[in-house]
Amino acid sequence: MKKITIKTYIKWFENMLFWRKFEDKCRSLYLKQKIRGFLHLYNGQEAIPAGLTHAMDLSKDHMITAYRCHILPISMGVDPKKIMAELLGKKSGTSLGLGGSMHIFSKKHRFYGGHGIVGGQIPLGAGIAFADKYFNRKSVTITIMGDGAVRQGSLHETLNMAMLWKLPVIFICENNKYAMGTSVTRSSSMDDLHHIGTSYGMPSISVDGMDPKKIAIAAYNAIERARYGKGATFLDIKTYRYRGHSMSDAESYRSKDEVALFKKQDPIFKLKHLILDNKWESENKLNIIETIVKKKVDSCVQFAEQSDPPTLQEMYDSVYHETDYPFVDNILHTL
Repeated sequence: MKKITIKTYIKWFENMLFWRKFEDKCRSLYLKQKIRGFLHLYNGQEAIPAGLTHAMDLSKDHMITAYRCHILPISMGVDPKKIMAELLGKKSGTSLGLGGSMHIFSKKHRFYGGHGIVGGQIPLGAGIAFADKYFNRKSVTITIMGDGAVRQGSLHETLNMAMLWKLPVIFICENNKYAMGTSVTRSSSMDDLHHIGTSYGMPSISVDGMDPKKIAIAAYNAIERARYGKGATFLDIKTYRYRGHSMSDAESYRSKDEVALFKKQDPIFKLKHLILDNKWESENKLNIIETIVKKKVDSCVQFAEQSDPPTLQEMYDSVYHETDYPFVDNILHTL
């Protein structure tokens, strides 16, 4: 694994702060009805992509996740301007503006979604890993799910298959304690979710999701194990989301006191204090970074708002393979 240096911590701070501000801006744009549909924000979970991407080989490893998927592709190298454009439904977005919030995708950066079906990405992640093993590519697939998805039958079928075939895949549970509004304790007979992997003979670890260093170390060990033919690992990364499940969530299932308690563990603030306490950088320098981050977010919004929406013909071509589909062809000519 790449060394974790002072520069690493400062870069983590800058990236995680940008991701937080990016999501805050998305919330603002949603309230202004510039982003439509569903919007699931990542606030509080930023240490996860910081640690994962430090451990990954971004030239060949893959990632697939569920619908809380704006920040993860940015961490993989996808241009945040294109992600903002996708959220605003513009053709300069990652999927011509036709995928939207829950379906961010980039083949170039090996980020395979963004999936709206709970748990639907889990067997797909194993499938990507199977292809890598079949073609001996020495790549690893990071397959991410929420704690609600571990109740899906497809997870258990996939874990069993991954162990039988020693697939180069890491299963990661972003355990933010709530599946929509149902807590882990109300929906699972097993509170320690990492034991789910253990039952299949899979090495399974519980990880502090508010510390990018701990995530990086756990992820690197799992990735190396997978890359060299020893099979899958399950990581239960314990984190917390500070926003609701989606923008329509009234959050009646948890108290303000609980949220305030977990905000004391905010991974960005913890990182900032670590940097300042060790005198790795001055507060003035961190303030400059924050200013740069805000300008970067504003440039993403400007790019998206100035982009054009997809045309009807582009929408048609994205859905239909046939170029002479008569019914749709006639509709297009009448509009």
